[in-house]
Amino acid sequence: MAPSLPIEGSLFEAQTVKSDIPIEDGTLCLWQPLLSSDESETLFAQLSSTLNWRQDEMMIAGKRTPIPRLQAWYGDAGSQYGYSGIALPPLSWTKALLQIKQTIETITQQRFNSVLANYYRNGQDSVSWHQDNEPELGQNPIIASLSLGETRQFQLRHTKGKYPTIKLNLPHNTLLLMSGSTQKNWQHQIPKTKKAVGPRINLTFRLIQN
Repeated sequence: MAPSLPIEGSLFEAQTVKSDIPIEDGTLCLWQPLLSSDESETLFAQLSSTLNWRQDEMMIAGKRTPIPRLQAWYGDAGSQYGYSGIALPPLSWTKALLQIKQTIETITQQRFNSVLANYYRNGQDSVSWHQDNEPELGQNPIIASLSLGETRQFQLRHTKGKYPTIKLNLPHNTLLLMSGSTQKNWQHQIPKTKKAVGPRINLTFRLIQN
């Protein structure tokens, strides 16, 4: 079993740098590295082996099709979430998830009560174009997305095609904050890749509006 993260104290990496990413009709900020090297490696190993990963199915062309990744939903009591016909009742916070949530809340000055964890096992795991704009996320959802493991390309495209597609390589131990009107005006995806890549975990922290 992977060693536990310390429960007391901050996990901030002393050299964390915040960058504002230029984008029209939205707001993107990036912090890297978020944690120290040892803490990020420990967190990745711990989440890989201890979260309650599951492979859900979506209805596509009238057929139930497995989504190309594993996922798990954790959060406060009552933070029910769902998308594309998939219902995700919240599991209770683990100590590791709760601590990284508190670290991210401190650095972003935002509050979150839930997290969708995604496990991309290889380059054929992906998530297609979508917006995180379900009603339970409120008017202008704020999504804090922590990447751990292999670097994958994160793409954004404007819903009205007004601007070129944005392509960001998100390496291990980076935090991306999407806020403002980003979810209203932009879709995002993690496309498949033919490159040989190892596993990646993505933690997307959210605030469910009850």
